[in-house]
Amino acid sequence: MVEFSMANPKSKPGSESKSHSRNVLEHFAGLNLSIPPILSLAITTNSDSQTLVFIGTVAGDVISLSLNPNSGLSLHLRVNIIGKPVRSIHVVSHIKKLIVLSDGFIYLLDLNSLEPVRKLSLLKNVNVVCKRYFSRNYSLNNGIIIGNEDGCFFAVGVGKKLVLVELVLSGSPVILKEIQGDFTDGIMCISWVDESVIVGTRSAYYLYSYASGQCGVIFSLPDPSVMLPRMKLLAKECKVMLMVDNVGVIVDSEGQPVGGSLVFGEVSETMGEIGAYVVVVRSGNLELYHKKSGYCVQRVSFVGEVGSPCLVADEEDGRGKLVAVAAGSKVMCYMKVPSEEQIKDLLRKKNFREAISLVEELQNEGEMTRETLSLVHAQVGFLLLFDLRFEEAVDHFLLSETMEPSELFPFIMRDPNRWSLLVPRNRYWGLHPPPSLLEKVVDDGLTGIQRAIFLRKAGVETAVDNEFLLNPPSRADLLESAVKNMTRFLEASRHKDLTPSVREGVDTLLMYLYRALNRVDDMERLASSENSCIVEELESLLSESGHLRTLAFLYASKGMSSKSLSIWRVLARNYSSSHLKDSHGTNHVQDTTKDISFDQETAVMEASKILEASSDQELVLQHLGWIADINQLLAVQVLVSDKRTDPLPPDEVIAAIDPRKVEILLRYLQWLIEDQDSDDTRFHTTYALLLSKSALDANEKEHSTQNSEGVNQKEINISDRGNNSIFDTHNRERLQIFLQSSDLYDPDEVLDLVERSELWLEKAILYRKLGQETLVLQILALKLEDCEAAEQYCAEIGRPDAYMQLLEMYLEPMNGKEPMFKAAVRLLHNHGEMLDPLQVLERLSPDMPLQLASETILRMLRARLHHHRQGQIVHNLSRALDIDASLARFEERSRHVLINDDSVCDSCHARLGTKLFAMYPDDTIVCYKCFRRQGESTSVSGRDFKRDILYKPGWLVTR
Repeated sequence: MVEFSMANPKSKPGSESKSHSRNVLEHFAGLNLSIPPILSLAITTNSDSQTLVFIGTVAGDVISLSLNPNSGLSLHLRVNIIGKPVRSIHVVSHIKKLIVLSDGFIYLLDLNSLEPVRKLSLLKNVNVVCKRYFSRNYSLNNGIIIGNEDGCFFAVGVGKKLVLVELVLSGSPVILKEIQGDFTDGIMCISWVDESVIVGTRSAYYLYSYASGQCGVIFSLPDPSVMLPRMKLLAKECKVMLMVDNVGVIVDSEGQPVGGSLVFGEVSETMGEIGAYVVVVRSGNLELYHKKSGYCVQRVSFVGEVGSPCLVADEEDGRGKLVAVAAGSKVMCYMKVPSEEQIKDLLRKKNFREAISLVEELQNEGEMTRETLSLVHAQVGFLLLFDLRFEEAVDHFLLSETMEPSELFPFIMRDPNRWSLLVPRNRYWGLHPPPSLLEKVVDDGLTGIQRAIFLRKAGVETAVDNEFLLNPPSRADLLESAVKNMTRFLEASRHKDLTPSVREGVDTLLMYLYRALNRVDDMERLASSENSCIVEELESLLSESGHLRTLAFLYASKGMSSKSLSIWRVLARNYSSSHLKDSHGTNHVQDTTKDISFDQETAVMEASKILEASSDQELVLQHLGWIADINQLLAVQVLVSDKRTDPLPPDEVIAAIDPRKVEILLRYLQWLIEDQDSDDTRFHTTYALLLSKSALDANEKEHSTQNSEGVNQKEINISDRGNNSIFDTHNRERLQIFLQSSDLYDPDEVLDLVERSELWLEKAILYRKLGQETLVLQILALKLEDCEAAEQYCAEIGRPDAYMQLLEMYLEPMNGKEPMFKAAVRLLHNHGEMLDPLQVLERLSPDMPLQLASETILRMLRARLHHHRQGQIVHNLSRALDIDASLARFEERSRHVLINDDSVCDSCHARLGTKLFAMYPDDTIVCYKCFRRQGESTSVSGRDFKRDILYKPGWLVTR
């Protein structure tokens, strides 16, 4: 791979040449006849191997010439009509006839034999004739198949009269219409397209509608005495070009101008059409004008007889491949140069824009495919590339749909390489040198510029742009422009559907180019995203250039986690070392520390991303330590990640965690217990012990009177950062919640640790787990003085003696503590009904103020009596309800039913008579047979009395 070295470009190469000249026509065949001067000319193509050229002379001869691709132009047939000048010849190929105008009459000749000659005597004094042309849209709308009509339509000018004629299949003319218009100056030229007949006189151009019979002026001629009307039917588009002096105005079949006007160099003698061009001939010169752009694209000179008129004829079917030119007695045929050769000629002349326009035009006309357009764009791109116009070259590369990215690989990496065989060979026209490294392209280009400068001083014109000659670019500028634009092309190519091998080349070489431009962000973005880079091609490049971050990203994207982690570990340590070094150095430590800290955090963050998804136990535990040294939160995320498919074994993880990193171990155990629902008693016990130790340390620090000014500030910061970064709640709060919620830890072990501490609530929870009710009540009531918690615990015990025991603790606290009379009164007030009044009176201390206890004791006694009486009432009500229910049941069983002769079974509808029958609670009656079938719990209506119990108003006890 080439090492690029460059700076920003300062100039842009010059624009392309503006010349529009190219070879559209080439001389194909010619013949110098020993005949009178030629007065009329026509041409038609019979087949791919033969074209006929018809000429009419001033002596009345009609001569047929055969044009063969191999033998050229030769005399075919010759007849003489009446010895009068032949004014015009029209080929009617679909009926194999020629329409010849001579001496005011129209003659019909056979197309192939020129015999027999037939004179149409119906038409006299004819001075102009033309065939009718049908446009494609008109033919489709009217069901006409062009070239296969039964007859032929043509228009003739007879003095000041326009006559429309149909020539039927028998050869007889039928006059369709005779129009006496405002043709006072005489008809000099006619064109008939679809329903419109355009007539030219000395003073104006007219439009006559065959459908409506209306005639109107299109426009008047400015000076009838000088300019003669001339028109040319453009058969390809079925439009008509009307001449005004040297200006051609193109109109449609409605007489409306379309497009722009064509301005010729001088007034032409005659005009023809070939493809997208108009051919004009005058004074021994043939000129070719593009219809749309109006440019004169070619000028051809030929030698004719002095004083003889020049004529041009084209293929009337609009094929646009051949034109014939006659001057005197000489006939020349010009064939259209193949489109591909025209494009090549434009490219050689560096008319790139015009070459592309030509291809687009040919594509629109169906003469070239979209693939050819893509090929030309690529060809133009290569030519511009070797002209050192890299931005324009890549623009054309991007417009080519078929150009493959591998075609630019040889410009970036020296052959041979792993992608050499992917480069397509011999696809273009050989207009540019073979691919070579960008350095060589630039050097060769600069050498060419220097040579051109020398030749220009010597007066020799060169093809090098003036911009380069006036302001020669530097090598660095050109090289940077080349690399930037190559990068642009490869970036766009990444979005295409490429084969795996080509995609590998694109991404790998794109990394080379990014490195040459020192675009570090783009390098890292490519390496960290999904890519097809070949690691073996980039390892040494990135490592030697110091782009270790990019290499780490690349390793990670390719699944080479171990190598990536090793780089991140090295980078994290280097950042840390640099930070420590700078912290003792210069005065601007603050900004440097901020940057280095950010880089270090980035390194550990990227490493943690890899480890979070890795199920490799050995790899995770190998790198856990240095990650924990920098960021404990990320270390925890690595351990508890849900991205990995196989969980890490907890025992190995716990063993690998540094015992000094208590917070990490705590958070991991919490994750195992709360998120993973681990029921391992070891983890629960270890978690409880670690929380207890943390709570003890925090409690000791909180109550410590040690002066904090002597404490190492760095250790405090690290400790605080560890505590705050992992847990949102205080350790003691988490300890209390866990001790209450878990039943899987060993309370004895935890109690041994906290028994001599001031963690009274925690000890109460542990004693409760061990069933030490008295100790729990003592802690809650006496140590914590939490009356509500103590009463709640008694409620959980559910025995009256627990309340009495609590009352005794309030009245006779230990360790010389004063009696808690208010707490005792609160207990009597809230739960007095649970206490025996006599026992309460026995336990009351004589020191208790009477005003505190009297009202409470009195209310307790009253409540006791009230509860007793209320119980009696409930008991008596229950007995009454039972008696009422028994009575209702007896009444229901004692019901009488009257059966007569008309009574029937509700199930089978048989008369009951003296049969046994049964009645259900819903008052339905069935015979005994149906009763046995139905059963006693389901009635005829389908109601199941065991599931859907029936109640009657008389059964409800309302007393």
